[in-house]
Amino acid sequence: MSDAPTACILIIGDEILSGRTQDTNVKFIATRLGELGIRLRECRVIPDVPAAIVDAVNACRATYTYIFTTGGIGPTHDDITTACIAQAFGRNVMRHPETERRMRAHYGDSTNEARLKMSEVPDGLDVQVIENKSYFTPGYRIGNVFVMAGIPMVCQAMFEAAVPYLARGDAMRSGSVDGFVREGDIANELTAIQARYPSVGIGSYPSMRDNRYFVSVVARSTDTAAINRALSEVEIMMRALDGTPETHPPT
Repeated sequence: MSDAPTACILIIGDEILSGRTQDTNVKFIATRLGELGIRLRECRVIPDVPAAIVDAVNACRATYTYIFTTGGIGPTHDDITTACIAQAFGRNVMRHPETERRMRAHYGDSTNEARLKMSEVPDGLDVQVIENKSYFTPGYRIGNVFVMAGIPMVCQAMFEAAVPYLARGDAMRSGSVDGFVREGDIANELTAIQARYPSVGIGSYPSMRDNRYFVSVVARSTDTAAINRALSEVEIMMRALDGTPETHPPT
């Protein structure tokens, strides 16, 4: 597992930090990365402040195999992601010729500078435009940084278009055991189970169901057999506590 590619998501936009917009891209990207065997190690929400964006991009691209940014590549004044990515790489901003051509053809007489801003990318022959099926303006890749839109439908299309460029590791699998138990009643034994299965990440997630205490114990690993053994022990533990456990095998 230590050799698997790693990733970080940078969510860019004041609208997320203000609570005005709820991010939904992380769940999609995180799920897809797990399926591709890429370990998501960090997720940051960055304000529309150039220095903050540049610093985050430079710090994370030096740490992780891949960086995925979402947001800030639209037509308005606060869409500053591309300018900041260019600054982080010591580049200038240019209009991508083919994207500009498509935009002029699409908008015709409605073409303006604001719309053409969405054709901008950092300069350099290593910059790759990432086409998508959702919208005619693309995302792009520079180095190990993939720059994508914040609109969920467009972001998802851009991510899928970027998949062929990604190195993969062993896919992560996960399964769970759910039962009517209290976390405090299973904490010690769950710690012991985790120690017996170091290759499996085990998490405990409490909630209330039918006005009763309820816990979902989730096991994640690339080793399906180890997950099944760990879940079996969790199920036995919950049954001993009359927790009526229900096991969901790894998928």
